[in-house]
Amino acid sequence: MLRTHHCNELRPEHIGIKATLAGWVDTIRDHGSVKFLDLRDQHGVTQIVFHDDSMLEGIGRETVISATGTVRERDVETVNPKLDTGMVEMHADSLTVLGPCRNALPFEIRESVSTREDVRLKYRFLDLRNPAIHKNIVLRSKVINFLRQRMEELGFLEIQTPILTASSPEGARDYLVPSRKHKGKFYALPQAPQQFKQMLMVSGFDKYYQIAPCFRDEDARGDRSPGEFYQLDFEMAFAEQEDVLKIAETVLHDTFAGFSDKRVSPAPFKRVTYKDAVMKYGNDKPDLRNPLMIRDLTDFFAGVEFAAFKNKPVRGIVADCSGRSRSFFESSLKYATSIGMKGLGYITLTEGDFKGPIEKFLTPDQKKQLIGDCELKEGQTLFFICDRPDLVNRLAGQIREWLGETLGLIDKDAFEFCFIVDFPMYERNPETKKIEFTHNPFSMPQGGLAALETKNPLEILAHQYDVVCNGVELSSGAVRNHSPEIMKKAFEIAGYSEEELSLRFGALYTAFQYGAPPHAGMAPGVDRIIMLLAGEETIRDVIAFPLNGNAQDLLMGAPCEVTEHQLREANIKIR
Repeated sequence: MLRTHHCNELRPEHIGIKATLAGWVDTIRDHGSVKFLDLRDQHGVTQIVFHDDSMLEGIGRETVISATGTVRERDVETVNPKLDTGMVEMHADSLTVLGPCRNALPFEIRESVSTREDVRLKYRFLDLRNPAIHKNIVLRSKVINFLRQRMEELGFLEIQTPILTASSPEGARDYLVPSRKHKGKFYALPQAPQQFKQMLMVSGFDKYYQIAPCFRDEDARGDRSPGEFYQLDFEMAFAEQEDVLKIAETVLHDTFAGFSDKRVSPAPFKRVTYKDAVMKYGNDKPDLRNPLMIRDLTDFFAGVEFAAFKNKPVRGIVADCSGRSRSFFESSLKYATSIGMKGLGYITLTEGDFKGPIEKFLTPDQKKQLIGDCELKEGQTLFFICDRPDLVNRLAGQIREWLGETLGLIDKDAFEFCFIVDFPMYERNPETKKIEFTHNPFSMPQGGLAALETKNPLEILAHQYDVVCNGVELSSGAVRNHSPEIMKKAFEIAGYSEEELSLRFGALYTAFQYGAPPHAGMAPGVDRIIMLLAGEETIRDVIAFPLNGNAQDLLMGAPCEVTEHQLREANIKIR
């Protein structure tokens, strides 16, 4: 046997037994007459004592060894309470080298997270030995296993959908795969199993789920991979919006409560309309740990003789900045200009009156009204954000986030969930001026066919919803459009003819002609869930072998050139 125990298994009850451990040499310490070696495997670390120096000749860090010896109690002064195995040590009788480390390490294993990312990803197999990163991948396995168990308990059936499929316009660039057998034609990797899971509902399956890989040729962000990502994809037949939200509440609450010691907002999660989210928080993925709220002061300033705010939307944020020095307000102005604002006005309520650069433009009655409308208390400061209608909410949201972080208002020991509901069905493209879908094109409009035929498209709401946690969008979902007539009209408004609809989404459109049940679903992002649970800033630290920010696999050297023979087989010519 290469080992009898793993490196986090030995305890005082094992004292006196013979044991064999195997793993990587973490450190070697020379104490003169004896040498101490910390042996590491996936589970932890055990200290091994060597009384014969010759046994360690040629042994360096990260060498893989197997050692056999007797488990003994540590001397009182050498007990290590930081290790689970810190009460015992193994005194080695023999050592076998299983895998020598022949090259100099490109970085210290335990310091890998401080290394440049390109070096980390090139030597990802070493980076993954870092206990902190290794722990994330173990967590990922446990979370995915839990999600599967929980979905099965809730009556969902796991079904795999295809990886090679047809290209369809679903919001991002496709990854294309050339066909060898069908010259000049291509498969696409699925951006999501969207059409397949809806057809499963048409096929008579009641509740479907899978841990689905999704492929989108997008630019990377801290919470988005440029290649593939995974989501807990699920769909329910004969279901409405609340049915889906209740499943999401149950699974997400249980997952976060089970894998974290932080407080998790209980079900039912708060419902926030898209309109309120944009107005009160400045975006559609609000961090509810931040107690600051944005107020609409446009109507108030319509009656104030202040040219800078005249005939423009104005937002206000009340924050307690008492005790803050002048440098704080200088920093707030510096941040505001860094995000594109021309300035950041503010007034502070001091001894019943305002102090600040805008105070002189307000009459006594206006000051009294502002105190009441904004519920200002002594010592609090009211910040003003004013800009173009298409910018003001976003800028106010960024100021809200900055104030929350700078003033220490964010509860770092909580996971605050909410659902964003009532998304607009359509938006106008600012460049082409055309009406486009804002979200999922397969969503059911609120009001059905009547709304599509009578309302201004920009006023139509959809049965669409997102789930947000701590300012991170975890999932999008919708009640699906299962009616061919409504689907045809919805796409017509977005500029698609019935012929284009049938061509681009032919399978789904055809399936709906044969009796489709009402259905709804969503797909929480697995990578983002684990990123939040692990407390990581980037999604790449919870993926075993991620692409870098430039969509490259530095470990395997992808994307790479291929041979002329391969190109010819795939009927491809590089131009």
